[in-house]
Amino acid sequence: MSHHVEESLGLIKRGSDELLVESELVEKLKTGRPLRIKAGFDPTAPDLHLGHTVLINKLRHFQDLGHHITFLIGDFTGMIGDPTGKNTTRPPLSREQVLENAKTYQAQVFKILDPAKTEVAFNSVWFNDLGAAGMIKLAAHYTVARMLERDDFSKRYSGGQPIAVHEFLYPLCQGYDSVALKSDVELGGTDQKFNLLVGRELQKHYGQAPQCVLTMPLLEGLDGVNKMSKSLGNYVGITDAPRDMFGKLMSISDVLMWRYFDLLSFRSNAEIAALKRQAEEGRNPRDIKVELAQEIVARFHSAAAAEEALVEFESRFRQGVLPEDMPEVKLACGADGLSIAQLLKQANLTASTSEALRMIEQGAVKIDGQRIDDKSLHISGAASFVVQVGKRKFARVVCA
Repeated sequence: MSHHVEESLGLIKRGSDELLVESELVEKLKTGRPLRIKAGFDPTAPDLHLGHTVLINKLRHFQDLGHHITFLIGDFTGMIGDPTGKNTTRPPLSREQVLENAKTYQAQVFKILDPAKTEVAFNSVWFNDLGAAGMIKLAAHYTVARMLERDDFSKRYSGGQPIAVHEFLYPLCQGYDSVALKSDVELGGTDQKFNLLVGRELQKHYGQAPQCVLTMPLLEGLDGVNKMSKSLGNYVGITDAPRDMFGKLMSISDVLMWRYFDLLSFRSNAEIAALKRQAEEGRNPRDIKVELAQEIVARFHSAAAAEEALVEFESRFRQGVLPEDMPEVKLACGADGLSIAQLLKQANLTASTSEALRMIEQGAVKIDGQRIDDKSLHISGAASFVVQVGKRKFARVVCA
């Protein structure tokens, strides 16, 4: 294997979960021609966070290596609804919803990919031409038994839960996308493996060389345990303000930081290895984390915004300066008073009273800089004070 192919393979595999089949990809890379790389996105949720960018970052790696990137928007398949990981039939989207969401995707994606070198495709182009007869012919290439090998389908089938016939069409359609695009490599999350392999099978049926499949893991959220998710609140949104994005990234553990470097940074493998050596030689991991946070803020905002976020972070957390734009919340505490848990919830500093109690237990709640340990504390009468939850949430509470 030449040094160039070996280096390319190292970058391609970085942070990935599985590459099928590696020897086939090596042969494709040896040809020296730009490979056709495909990743499909059903525009079902336009509100993106960093977990959604893991695949797009990997496309950028391929782009940097000189390969042809197709960012496929599943406007046709989005109207079927991907059943992956679902134990019930997913409701399909309307054409209008799909196109609206697609616009949001494109706007965000070009903060990562080079628009001049990225082909944006819509799979309705070939599926509208395929027609009903073509769809039936496509369905003839796969058996029901093979479909039921898919984990979520087999669980629903054995559990007596309904599977609609159109759901079997989804993996076939995704596979046919690979035929239409003549893809050499398809990227997807680990939960997409079955669908990606259907693409290989269909390409063989249509006389094409089968695509290689590269699966990417689900990114852990800020807690380092669960996958990044809006519902769990452990996410960094692509549209988060620079200071929020920077602060959230600085809150991750030193161990998780390296995972984020692998999956989110565009630094080379050699640069990341050098940073790891610096950490081993005694450099403060916090300073390395600053470099990661600045890179990501600069990507979605600007280098100037990243610099400003760092300056504000330093002053706020190192010197204890309070944020200038802290919200002011007026609460009716009354003569009977308001429990600290209720106060935190009503001030929108926690999502619930149970989360408030948990934060107090963790020593994460302060009033005017003093840590609160008493979960039964009641605030009564007229008062004004600054409440802090965790490192980043502040509010000036005015009790009446």
